[in-house]
Amino acid sequence: MSNPAQRLATIKSHLQGHQTAGMSRGPLTSHVLDTSRGCPARGMPITVAVRDAAGQWTTLASGETNSDGRADLLQRDQFAPGVYKITFDTSTYFAQTNTKTFFPFAEIVFQVEDLTQHYHVPLLLSPFSYSTYRGS
Repeated sequence: MSNPAQRLATIKSHLQGHQTAGMSRGPLTSHVLDTSRGCPARGMPITVAVRDAAGQWTTLASGETNSDGRADLLQRDQFAPGVYKITFDTSTYFAQTNTKTFFPFAEIVFQVEDLTQHYHVPLLLSPFSYSTYRGS
């Protein structure tokens, strides 16, 4: 487990929009931080889906967070105005450390309107809570 100073530095870096040097970004990205351990959530499976006119979800991409807890989720050619859903497989992530979790997954649904903007959807996670916000 990291010490409080390391936890604070990780969260501060995240909140300041820190980006790994040379890392290319698509129009939709995420960063997952395990606030209970004070470190990035490495290897968390993530799925991105879009809702069609009939209200059905179509999976566009899936992958997992890198060693810094970050994920570049979609490429520009996959991106269009609409309603998107990111599913974070928290049970798989917490199973890696034999940690029980109340939430087997977290789904975040959001609206994309302006394709000239970057959409960053972070997840701050612990075994018994999570929160998100529109990042930059």
